[in-house]
Amino acid sequence: MMKNEPAAPPVKPKAAISRRGLFSLAGASAALAASPAIARGFGGGFTHGVASGEPHADSVLLWTRFVADAETPIEWQISEDSDFSRVVAEGTAIASPDRDWCVKATASTLAPDSWYYFRFVAPDGSVSDIGRTRTLPKGPAQHFKLAVFSCSNFGFGYFNAYSHAAEVNDCDLAVHLGDYIYEYGAGTYPGPDDANPDRVLSPESEIVALADYRLRYATYRSDPDLRRLHQVLPMIAVWDDHESTNDSWEGGAQNHQSETEGDWNVRKTAAKRAYREWMPVSDEPYAAYQVGDLATLFRLDTRLEGREEQFDLGRVLEGKTDPASALAALQAFKNGEWADPDRQLLGEAQEQWLAAALAASTARGTTWQVLVQQVLMGELMTPASVLDALTDDMPAWLRRRLQAAGLAGHAGLPANMDAWDGYPAARERLLSHVLEADANLLVLTGDTHNGWAFELDYGGAKAGVEFGVPGVSSPGLEFSLSAIPPADFARSAVAANRQLKWADTSQRGYMAVELTPARATTEYRFVQSIKRRSTTLASTKRVSSDAKSGALEV
Repeated sequence: MMKNEPAAPPVKPKAAISRRGLFSLAGASAALAASPAIARGFGGGFTHGVASGEPHADSVLLWTRFVADAETPIEWQISEDSDFSRVVAEGTAIASPDRDWCVKATASTLAPDSWYYFRFVAPDGSVSDIGRTRTLPKGPAQHFKLAVFSCSNFGFGYFNAYSHAAEVNDCDLAVHLGDYIYEYGAGTYPGPDDANPDRVLSPESEIVALADYRLRYATYRSDPDLRRLHQVLPMIAVWDDHESTNDSWEGGAQNHQSETEGDWNVRKTAAKRAYREWMPVSDEPYAAYQVGDLATLFRLDTRLEGREEQFDLGRVLEGKTDPASALAALQAFKNGEWADPDRQLLGEAQEQWLAAALAASTARGTTWQVLVQQVLMGELMTPASVLDALTDDMPAWLRRRLQAAGLAGHAGLPANMDAWDGYPAARERLLSHVLEADANLLVLTGDTHNGWAFELDYGGAKAGVEFGVPGVSSPGLEFSLSAIPPADFARSAVAANRQLKWADTSQRGYMAVELTPARATTEYRFVQSIKRRSTTLASTKRVSSDAKSGALEV
């Protein structure tokens, strides 16, 4: 299986707000939709609304951006009500050009399991949008719901998944699994024929330098639906590859050419810095969040901290002109490099941290251990039917990729070496830690732009379940496998993969993941379109896992 880039029951929150109130909270956000030129000039003062993240039982991180002529102290307030008559915490943070005018502050000594409102006030008396946030439960917890997103490419279309989640208003926390932005220049991905002409990308070139990354975040954060989502829900976010560049790893990336784009570590440092400036996140590369006794959320880095370079099946097959020699090369690779027992995806330090944290979570009596991470963990081989998609008029890079995927499947190898499938020893080590800790594992995954549901196992024992989220706007496998009806492809993928229980490879949307002491239930919410602004859903699909048996119900 491959990614789709070029070779390159509702429970209202305690601080519930009406639909009218929600759009009122958004303030001037809706006006941003009317002007693509906003991507090139954002003005002064409070330019990009507000956001919050890093929630814990007694604290939350607050974010805004205030552009001025010099460093400026900005007051922040957090209140139990929207008119700020009951302020419970306040302080001052600095808006500075050194951090692209982004302001971050941590509000602490808050009550657990509580909704709050927050705002920022400048010295001239101007006030930011009013945001809404919440703390995590402490102690017994019966219900918690996550709105889960991934893969939001500005140029392909509108972020209707964000808008729907904000409008429905039935979740406690937003979780973004990466590819929050894309690094490509205009006309690359999407190409000219697929780009939405009203979605003006800035800068127009591929982003490489710090100033480029900052401007790209400013462009994405000008989107009214993303701005509104940040305004009404706290977010836990992880980066994937496109926050730096395609198929990145610790020491480089497929889409980084040192001879023209400079030193990789300089680019990686710039990408990390801009992300941490513009996102409501801490500077910690990985972290845990305790949702009472219901769940521990583990935010992981599978991309930049410890990942070794991805394997390239094209290189394995290079020079092999007949099926027999190609299959022999793939078999040798399968028994050799691919099976390396020391191969790393998380890196040794993060792997050891996660093993200890899983054991500590179960020792506390926590029901669910939830991995908030980027790439598919379930085993996923390409079905033989993918070769039916080969046509003479498809791009040469795509034809080569599909041929490699089909041959890999014949050899018993996965095609997506950028996922956990490319790091089988690292996956085995993680799942062994899961079983040793007697963890109730739920893996949340982005990256592929498609919807998946897996039952994970290790050594014949059930090890957990995985829910893969469809892209917000990035196209799914229907984009590159147009010769195969998506429903047919999904059926053949499920039939060809023992762990895979359900798939949707043709719709955009997000997941609403509801956790209770008895079950974890994911509702896949598929938007009707990304070509125009709309919160209408095309369909939904519910998949659940029993906390005791670990089996999926689809």
